[in-house]
Amino acid sequence: MAPTIANPVRSIFTTPLQDDSVIVNIGPSHPATHGTVQIIAELDGERVLRSDVHCGYLHRGFEKECEDHTWHNLIPYVDRLNYVSALVNDFAYCGAVEQLMDVQITARCKYLRTLLSEYSRLVDHITCIAAGLMELGAMTAFLYLVMIRDYMYEHLAALTGARVTYTYGRIGGLARDLPDGWLARLEEIFVQYEDFIGRVHALVDRNRIFIDRMRDVGVLTQAQALSHGCTGPMLRSTGLACDLRKDMPYLAYAELDFDVPVGIKGDNYDRYFVRMREMDESVYMMRQLSQILQSEAGAGPINVADRRCSFPDKPLVYTEIESLINHFKLVMDGPVVPAGDAYVAHEAPNGELGFYLVSTGSGTPHKVHVRSPSFVHMGVAHLMMNGGQVADIVPTFGSINMIGGECDR
Repeated sequence: MAPTIANPVRSIFTTPLQDDSVIVNIGPSHPATHGTVQIIAELDGERVLRSDVHCGYLHRGFEKECEDHTWHNLIPYVDRLNYVSALVNDFAYCGAVEQLMDVQITARCKYLRTLLSEYSRLVDHITCIAAGLMELGAMTAFLYLVMIRDYMYEHLAALTGARVTYTYGRIGGLARDLPDGWLARLEEIFVQYEDFIGRVHALVDRNRIFIDRMRDVGVLTQAQALSHGCTGPMLRSTGLACDLRKDMPYLAYAELDFDVPVGIKGDNYDRYFVRMREMDESVYMMRQLSQILQSEAGAGPINVADRRCSFPDKPLVYTEIESLINHFKLVMDGPVVPAGDAYVAHEAPNGELGFYLVSTGSGTPHKVHVRSPSFVHMGVAHLMMNGGQVADIVPTFGSINMIGGECDR
């Protein structure tokens, strides 16, 4: 008797809904599914009767890997969760460690972290919208957006020394201060941004093809978003102005003037609209922060004077035995973080990014857990695809802005 071969299709698809329906796999090799995502869809012609979305495996093991490295050495790993807006990851993680250590960052560090968080939001949204437009065939708008994004990448590289994964955050501060002329170049980029983003608005906002592909497509109701734990543009596109920067202000957000854009019905067009409006708000906030950083209120050091976490200046390391020992211990053993646990969440471009840390009082974490928005949002992807057309799957999936590094932790 021949051995029984297990059905490779998920159990909910073992029995088709209709005699003439077809079950197909979209991905993980499809270029629009970002490498590891598999969408199992049951089709009635061009209509999606139901779908099952699997985010796949990158085999990163980030959370477990954290248990074998010092608190400082985790910063490069944190960068790679969301490689499009790595600075937000840095600052949320460092903020959680600082809470455990009862460290208060300096005023200049607070303002600079806030500015760079909004810069990351700007770059992340530009990347998401540009990719979505490209997948719809709007290549001109795509090229406008990636051109201005490249100016921003070069600008951030001038500060951090890296193009994508910056490793710029430090427990108690930042890696280095702003170089000369950096804020002046930032304003030049804003002028270029406003020119290019105006062109994109003119090309697609009222374009009949774009509207037909986006309006009333991929609808996510507010009740569905809330019941599945959605945050960020996914939730705000349904009309709910929920934003940690307003609701639970951190860093310097309580001192800034900005609005929280919301959508109407939670469709693909609303998610596009919310991100476009959030980019304008980010530029508005960054201009406020740029003025503060150039004033007396934003002056001073960027790192705290705390030997438990801050590295001594290099000249002191070379000339003082105490500073040399301090530097050696921070590198080899890591900062000694008091026993306890802490959860710190920041409003990342995709939603609530939270780090839950557990310390036993040593130089390495006992446990690191990440509340990553991309993983949560993959849980509602099937609701947005069901009932739509096969051609709607790609723009709907793109509007979620899934980042694989956040999903597989």
